Amino acid sequence: MATTSPFRADLLSDTLTRPSEAMRDAMARAEVGDDVFGEDPTLRALEERVAGMLGHEAALFTPSGSMANQLGVRLHVKPGEELIGDSLAHVVRAELGAAAVLSGISSRTWVSERGRFRADDAASLMITGVGPYQVCTSLVIVENTHNFGGGTVQSLDEIRRARAVTRDRGVAMHLDGARLFNAHVASGVPVGDYGREFDTVSICLSKGLGAPVGSVLVGSDEAMAESRIWRKRFGGGMRQAGILAAAGLFALDHNVDRLADDHARARRAAVAVAEAAPASVDLATIETNIVIVDVASVGWTAAAFVDAALAAGVRTYAVGPGAVRLVWHLDVDDAGTDAAIDVLTGLLRTPPTA
Repeated sequence: MATTSPFRADLLSDTLTRPSEAMRDAMARAEVGDDVFGEDPTLRALEERVAGMLGHEAALFTPSGSMANQLGVRLHVKPGEELIGDSLAHVVRAELGAAAVLSGISSRTWVSERGRFRADDAASLMITGVGPYQVCTSLVIVENTHNFGGGTVQSLDEIRRARAVTRDRGVAMHLDGARLFNAHVASGVPVGDYGREFDTVSICLSKGLGAPVGSVLVGSDEAMAESRIWRKRFGGGMRQAGILAAAGLFALDHNVDRLADDHARARRAAVAVAEAAPASVDLATIETNIVIVDVASVGWTAAAFVDAALAAGVRTYAVGPGAVRLVWHLDVDDAGTDAAIDVLTGLLRTPPTA
């Protein structure tokens, strides 16, 4: 049985979602086999479904989004070559230097507004055809939605512009689509329209979709066969993982459309925060389930604000010295949102005295 959160509203992350009783029942009934030998029917069904949804030939289930991303990176970039992305991208900021440590890959970044992807930024940073004189660019990373950008939805037109440039220059593209279904629900763009523009795509099942564990990497048959080898080398080979895959299938059946509820609650809270402290939130930037609040605009440090909110029963996350992130998910309902609004607006109206 799912446990009750000790918080009035837990906005730390959408990774906190807990499986519902119906999802747990689906997991308990899952038909399983040994996936290292390719014999788990439920896992194969999940991989085939996700690959089809994203417009690719094959897929590979992984224990985490970071592993899915790192497998995608490893496919496209040889040791000593580079990937490029924006400076806030999860792959370069929050995966603990894995590309360098595990695969000998270097990275360079450009600065963007809220993680907003522009084809010109990528094109201007790419270095190709320079032989042994400079590090060559092998991969462009795009994140959709963009986590540290505040749930930014990327433009399909910009992605297609970049795809045309990278194709001409022999550079691959990987989509970190941890929250791609949030982008789909917010924009109305089918996930396959995004997915087909990339050589590989990762999606996360354990964020807003509500599964307890797992991500999926998609690409060509050949690429996924190679990634299966690297998954085993990285320690990600699993046995009767159909129990986890069943949760993913349930999530795809039941938890995609309801992401709109998370987006609506996030906006409702953002409106209230903006009324309490107008400089703290730009409502034009609230696109999905993530709200980043500039608490420094009213005299708070992020650390002090996080502590004060926690003492009042609302858990948040500091993403900078003066910025706090709030993330809505299926375990935060209307009552939890009301509680969060009450605590957050109260703190913003009464900043600490010097």
